[in-house]
This record gives sequence, structure tokens and C-alpha cells, in this order.
Amino acid sequence: MAEPHFAMLWAENIPMYTQKDKNGKSTQITIIAGKLGDITAPEPAPDSWAVNPENEVAIWLIKMEANAQWTIPPALHKINRAIYFYKGSDINMEDTKILPYHSVDFEANQAANIENGDEEALILLLQGKPIHEPIVQYGPFVMNSKAEIQQAFSDYQQNQFGGWPWPRNDYVHERNKGRFAKYADGKEEIK
Repeated sequence: MAEPHFAMLWAENIPMYTQKDKNGKSTQITIIAGKLGDITAPEPAPDSWAVNPENEVAIWLIKMEANAQWTIPPALHKINRAIYFYKGSDINMEDTKILPYHSVDFEANQAANIENGDEEALILLLQGKPIHEPIVQYGPFVMNSKAEIQQAFSDYQQNQFGGWPWPRNDYVHERNKGRFAKYADGKEEIK
């Protein structure tokens, strides 16, 4: 059996793409997953849907300066793509006004122009090829069938998916502990 692959997404390893528009206004994109131009996010987990580049999985955090303009480049394939506008006054996307706390699904294989309003805007872009599998969701659990949901509940109730290694549910580490990740197999990564 192959050894499991572990990788944390430390902030300093997540690349950013910055572009200034014709008026000198900046748009900054944090590339958590996927690729934008020549910039590629950290490698996804080996069993992730994102491993196959044909699935064009992308998670981008877009921060636009007030009155900035930016064009979302087209994807290579016809995939699902949506933006979630969660902070700012308003944005215009292809001449459609969008208010905060709204989302827009749009054609991924075409470029899409965004014009920001008078405040800094924060936008989440999610995209990827559909998995084409049944989805059942209940609470925080998402599986392929009701039986799998019931099994997930049972697993969680028995051992919280492998257990919580700290003495309390609301455990807070000492300030001088620093950044670390502790994995289910006991491996610890310290930054």
C-alpha cells in the first residue's frame, strides 16, 4: 500500500496573481486550486478530483480595488463556473449589476468582464468539471447515498473520524506553540 500523501496549504505557499487595469487599479487573485496564466496552485491531494487537469478545478479568491476592472479568462472546456460576491458595494459582470451576497453561474469557456464599484470587492470563484455522481447531503456530511450518510454519522459518533487528539473539544494551543499540522497517522508538520 502506498504511503499517504500529506500537504498543508500554508499561506506563504499559496501563489498570487496581480494585474493592473488600464487605469492602474489592481486586482489580486489568490490561487488556492487551479491555474491562472503561468501561476499554478500547490499540488492537490493525490485522490482529489483536482489532480486531473482536464477537470479544471479552480478556487480563486479575487480582491479588486475600488473601480478596478478585470477579465476572468476562459476555461479550456465547458465546465461549471460560479462567482460568489461577498464583500463590497456592487460589481458589474457583463453589464449585469450584482450586489453583495449573491452568486452568478456563467459560461466558463468565454471570458467574463468584471467592473468593481466604489469599494474594495472580495469575490470567490469556484469552477470544475462535474463529477456526475449522485449527491446526498445532510448537515455537514455529503455522500453518494443515504446509506453512506448514515454510515458517516455512525463513524463520527463512534470516533469522530479517527478521534480528536486533544483533551477537550474546545482546546486552544499555547501561543508559543507556533503553526503545525497533526495528521491522523500521528505525523506532525511544524512550520
